[in-house]
Amino acid sequence: DSDQPEYQIPDILSDLSAVPFPVRTMRELLMKAARSGDIEQLRNFVGTGDDQTLLSFGGQPDDPVEFLKSLSGDGAGYEILAILEEMLAEDFVHLDAGTPEEIFVWPYFHAVPLERLTPPQRVALYRLVTHGDYEDMLSFGAYNFYRVGITPDGRWRFFVAGD
Repeated sequence: DSDQPEYQIPDILSDLSAVPFPVRTMRELLMKAARSGDIEQLRNFVGTGDDQTLLSFGGQPDDPVEFLKSLSGDGAGYEILAILEEMLAEDFVHLDAGTPEEIFVWPYFHAVPLERLTPPQRVALYRLVTHGDYEDMLSFGAYNFYRVGITPDGRWRFFVAGD
């Protein structure tokens, strides 16, 4: 529909000092847990009830840490910890500023149409996914690998793949 305004790519951010302290703190805690190699360390950050971190679009798992282990190719959680760390090491976007849905999302690819990635951005994407994954995303129509969301008050909102 030509009446729709063209999608505006949000600013891609790399300066963590520009984000609220609680966001930086949660990002650091998640990265430290990921680097530890002990997936149980994530349990403290998943939240409960309405504050529970979204880990799946198919309903909330009974045990979030066991669910994350089940997603990990090795069964112990090392692969998923590596993915979490990789996501949080990338540049990010600040979405829905000033609304109840305001969130900081890693990596920024989640908010950039794949066909609009610059050559350096494509190289960055290939650090996270294979060419086959990229082709699957093109067929799907969007980035659909893992992404991490943290609210301005430092809640770990989601760690999901798919759409």
